Amino acid sequence: MGAQELYAHLGTGATTVCRAWSVTRGDGVVLGFTDHDRDLAFGGIAFKASTGMTAQVLQQTTGLSENNSEAVGALSDASISEGDLLAGRFDGARVKSWLVNWADVSQRVLQFRGSFGEISRSGGAFRAELRGLSELMNQPRGRAYQKECSAVLGDGQCKVDLENAAFGTSAAVVSVDGGRVLRFAGLGAYANRWFERGRVVVQTGAAAGLIGLIKNDRKESGLHEVELWQALGIAPRAGDTVRIEAGCDKRAATCKAKFSNFNNFRGFPHIPGEDWLQAFPSQNRLNDGGRLGD
Repeated sequence: MGAQELYAHLGTGATTVCRAWSVTRGDGVVLGFTDHDRDLAFGGIAFKASTGMTAQVLQQTTGLSENNSEAVGALSDASISEGDLLAGRFDGARVKSWLVNWADVSQRVLQFRGSFGEISRSGGAFRAELRGLSELMNQPRGRAYQKECSAVLGDGQCKVDLENAAFGTSAAVVSVDGGRVLRFAGLGAYANRWFERGRVVVQTGAAAGLIGLIKNDRKESGLHEVELWQALGIAPRAGDTVRIEAGCDKRAATCKAKFSNFNNFRGFPHIPGEDWLQAFPSQNRLNDGGRLGD
């Protein structure tokens, strides 16, 4: 009903319309913005007019072509801060955009629904690519025939319970170097390199909710020294609590020995390699009809 009334309002020629959009981050925080000069509210969301965020012209296409648009705005502590962008809290954030009659917000139509793509920052402002729902249809689907496991450790296909104390635990950070190297005490029960290829999830402090992937895990002077592939956007501090989880190198032997989970292994460890595919009979070997390479 609201859309029909809005279309009727647009037909009058004298309109009171504006745009409003919501951004839902991965951590559940919902932010509302509008290009009107006053705040709006509908659907349980407050749309702020003083955030300095605008959206470019939206080009919508038929088929599976990607809708082309972007959001532009000023960085501020009140709405979108540079720290949150660096921390990745807006990566993949869900976006909705409405055309709304600001004189009667019940008259509105949803024009766009998608997510943030690439985000760039410069000169105290940010620019975010908006990707429509059709973007999901352009991503490859299906399984690949490979020796290594295609599942993600702990997902619905792998089924390893990362809440099991054998595979992960929470610990306080003892020290941090450069935002990439974290040191933990009290993890003596875990073998050297046990957490390699795993991840850390920050649970407390300014960096709470951020996730880092582990490159190296070594025991040094009674501490576990964990090096991340990339520094977190906001570095944890000494005393912050971090959950640290075991890593998997995707090999069948690791799945069986480390996780006792070979029944759920999602790879094909017995696929012949390229050497076997290039094998051919030779006069210097016995050709008795047996397998090549035996």
